[in-house]
Amino acid sequence: MGKKLKAAVIFIILLLADQLTKLWAVKVLKPIGSIPVIRNVLEIYYVENRGAAFGIMQNKQWFFLIITLAVLAGLIWISGKIPEERHFTPLKICLYFVGAGAVGNMIDRIFRKYVVDFVYFSLINFPVFNVADIYVTVAAVMLVILILFFYQEEDFDRIFPKKTKEGRR
Repeated sequence: MGKKLKAAVIFIILLLADQLTKLWAVKVLKPIGSIPVIRNVLEIYYVENRGAAFGIMQNKQWFFLIITLAVLAGLIWISGKIPEERHFTPLKICLYFVGAGAVGNMIDRIFRKYVVDFVYFSLINFPVFNVADIYVTVAAVMLVILILFFYQEEDFDRIFPKKTKEGRR
């Protein structure tokens, strides 16, 4: 299987996992509201989120769509610059997770006009979130760790070559 095909398969699997969990939440959880997993700590709790975390920017769907499209364009551009070497696989996987999370929530915003959220840490009253949010958050943390502790400046020079005075790379 070619590397681009593997990337597409990974992306589709991640996206399907997100969308299937949201479909479950709409079909099963919405009618009952919530399911306690660990009482007063963790609940599966149905929410139709028309904004961002902590309820900010309610009903600004066009803004979120534009930002998502810009992020996706950036991810595609960066992904095309990353060398096809095993060393850069963790970086590419992080990009797939961010992309799948962004597209998963974008699908909700386009077709439902809200994002389906359903994981709630009631112990700390954390905003209700979903699988796509987990993808983006975990990938962002992993990217920070990779950038700080794994990849070296030479690796980034290979991804983003510096221009010489003559304008050539």
